[in-house]
Amino acid sequence: MSSERTEMKIYGIKACDTMKKARSWLDAQGLSYSFHDYKTAGIDRASLEKWCAEHGWDKVLNRAGTTFRKLADAQKADLDQARAIELMLAQPSMIKRPLLDLGERTLLGFKPELYAAALA
Repeated sequence: MSSERTEMKIYGIKACDTMKKARSWLDAQGLSYSFHDYKTAGIDRASLEKWCAEHGWDKVLNRAGTTFRKLADAQKADLDQARAIELMLAQPSMIKRPLLDLGERTLLGFKPELYAAALA
């Protein structure tokens, strides 16, 4: 693992089980990172736009989570990137997590083998 890498930043929610697994994996590898908690720090439009451009808004928006599922049908209908970003800005818990910012790119979700390959 290169020590010349810019410090990574992991985005998510502290209480999320997948976040805990990702952070534990990073800790076990001895990797340095900072944690951005959507619940306490929110998220900015520019970051969401960048992630949507990289991964597609339909991947960044967490439709499987309870926050999204509790929305009224009208809010879930006819989604596009602009509407998805508005939903995620209003309720950041709708953003898929974790999102690991490596500087030059980001990883969405957590799979140990993908983290290992990206950080080798």
